[in-house]
Amino acid sequence: MGRLLSGGGQRRQRAGQLSDSEALTIMIHFHQSQYRTFKAYYQEHVAVYLRGEFPHLISYGRFVQRMPRLLGWLCLYLFHRFGHCTGISFVDATFIAVCDNRRIHQHKVFKGMAARGKGSTGWTFGFKLHLVVNDAGELLAVYLTPANRHELKALSNLVKRLFGKLFADLAYLSQPMFEELMQQGIQLITKVKSNMKNKLMLLSDKLLLRKRAIIETINDQLKNISQIEHSHHRSPLNFLVNLVSGLIAYTHQPKKPSLHLDARQLETAYP
Repeated sequence: MGRLLSGGGQRRQRAGQLSDSEALTIMIHFHQSQYRTFKAYYQEHVAVYLRGEFPHLISYGRFVQRMPRLLGWLCLYLFHRFGHCTGISFVDATFIAVCDNRRIHQHKVFKGMAARGKGSTGWTFGFKLHLVVNDAGELLAVYLTPANRHELKALSNLVKRLFGKLFADLAYLSQPMFEELMQQGIQLITKVKSNMKNKLMLLSDKLLLRKRAIIETINDQLKNISQIEHSHHRSPLNFLVNLVSGLIAYTHQPKKPSLHLDARQLETAYP
């Protein structure tokens, strides 16, 4: 009793037995499941059907408290899961909303971090996830910014491991950026605006530019299958844990959106 009084309250005397690797497995498996909320997945699936795989399971509340410490391990694992550049890459950005637009002024969790950004579907409050993928649908680089950050400002952080040709939409159209990337051995290829002079382009480049929808398909799968986006976060760190776990879950998909280019086609596109 004296120990409890001197400590100002009851304290847990033994460490949790669920290992970090087991917690990582649970987080990633959630994004591979059909559950829409992690709480339902943990309480209705893990605690009921996976007791044998996780004999030292802890309560849902304690697991949520442990989630922030998983972020570093998840980031390292995601980097390990990145694919290899083949000389054909695609870049795009997608909005990650953190709350409904009607609750922007009451939202406090991401105050000073999230921002309002406007895309083709309207305004979004949250972040913008920038992605680079190869022709096989494998992730090559990811970068997170506030939703009001322009795509070009994030591009230099995405191309450090790239070479060859990088296909993008009109948001990346910039002569200075084209010249900067060319000095790094990367050719930025985009469409041109209707009021610009059309420049000669290789037929193979035109065909690959039309295949840029591969990265839009990946963005859709990340949101609707890997569930990287929802509006009930109570902590910025847990938001990042959820995001990175979803990206890792995507890398484990047995079938990814792919252009199915063979070695000869790659050599033709990128000699």
